[in-house]
Amino acid sequence: MAAEQGTKIIARNRRARHDYHIEDVVEAGLVLTGTEVKSLRAGRASLTDGFGQITDHEAWLLGVHIPQYTQGTWTNHEPRRPRKLLMHRKEIDKLASATAERGLTLVPLTLYFKDGRAKVELALARGKRTYDKRHDLAERDAARDVDRALRRRR
Repeated sequence: MAAEQGTKIIARNRRARHDYHIEDVVEAGLVLTGTEVKSLRAGRASLTDGFGQITDHEAWLLGVHIPQYTQGTWTNHEPRRPRKLLMHRKEIDKLASATAERGLTLVPLTLYFKDGRAKVELALARGKRTYDKRHDLAERDAARDVDRALRRRR
């Protein structure tokens, strides 16, 4: 059997870019069980309530929902269990200092397979205030209006 190539996106957290200012993005591997991988290959996962946490110099992904595999038996996994993230020690230390000192949060942006391995894209993010969200929406609407006007003009 040939090895998988390329990237296959499983889930995106579209709400994260609306609710947070993204400051830095890091890629991390995931420690998964067999039924979790099968469920992900079926394209089933939700990142909406997920967040990252650093405890005892280890990175963890919490709150991510990977539903149980439908053909699984008693060996099926817990859908919202904490999952360990695979990262280099320097990356973990950098993230730990950023979350502790500057008040940033680790938010999962994307869950995907890269060359057959499950990866998660984590963002160091700062929460937006309500007026920031309104400002971003107003900018987006203005840009959309300008594009429409330019298209009509052509």
